[in-house]
Amino acid sequence: MSTDMPGSDPTPSTPTAATARRWGLLGVPTSAAAHGPGLEKAPAALREAGLVEALTDAGLAVSDHGDRPTARWRSARAPGRPNDVDGAVAVLRDAVPAIEAVLASGELPLVVGGDCTLAVALVDAAVRTFGDVGLVYVDGGQDLMVPTEHPDEPILDGMGVAHLLDLPGTVDELAGLGVRRPLLTAEHVCFYGYADAEEDTHGRVPSLRLPADVVTADPVGSARGAARAVLGGRERFVVHVDVDVLDFFLLPAADVPSFGRGLTPATLAAALAVLVAEPGFAGLTFVEHNPDHGAADGSTTRALVELLRQALAPR
Repeated sequence: MSTDMPGSDPTPSTPTAATARRWGLLGVPTSAAAHGPGLEKAPAALREAGLVEALTDAGLAVSDHGDRPTARWRSARAPGRPNDVDGAVAVLRDAVPAIEAVLASGELPLVVGGDCTLAVALVDAAVRTFGDVGLVYVDGGQDLMVPTEHPDEPILDGMGVAHLLDLPGTVDELAGLGVRRPLLTAEHVCFYGYADAEEDTHGRVPSLRLPADVVTADPVGSARGAARAVLGGRERFVVHVDVDVLDFFLLPAADVPSFGRGLTPATLAAALAVLVAEPGFAGLTFVEHNPDHGAADGSTTRALVELLRQALAPR
């Protein structure tokens, strides 16, 4: 199955407001909070697939800030706790100042990972820099699980937003990682493009929700609505992207697949193009690519690179 996206064009795009800004690429090769190893390979795979060259050839200014130290999944669970809390938290404590440095240089962070807990690091760095931010959470799920309610799946990868919001039952080390606690309040989070609607079983998070069918029907309008909603008087917002928001049959890139019910690559690219072009946009995490799950010839990762090119430097 070919995973190359249609419409690829090697010629540089005409400079626009989107291409006038400088991006700061930062790799965080971690699977410490994931279901197993593999995600730590993604930053190197994306670079090998030509990520920097694709973006610069499209007319974007990109500074490559390299990769943080690799953190591979390990079995390290204490009774009643998620797996490897110490390892996951150590990754984020290392990533936050690195992202802050990108922001301090006047660049837009493009943080490639790695697992979904990197959203915590991006939000924390943005709050430290700007004082307050919103979050558009582009993900196949909502990552609202808490350890006390999911002892059968003690994986922090599905709990990141719960810790950003400091929901009851979260782990102190992660919920209290940031410059304030909670780092975000629910009214400034938009869950975007998800297909799994079963995570907030208690209705504790009254956030805006734009599921996959709504995004598919109107990617441009829904993206604009999401940006407006999370700003709510704030000047900045960040975007988190888990590639499991994509239909795994169309692009088998995710660590945890979503079969037949996710977004198409073209829909995701169109929505992201709107979000990153917004004046208040302040940074992006792009995570959960497991290179081992894609095509053996590397075409899956190359398709992700093309998706990012289309999103960050639209024609």
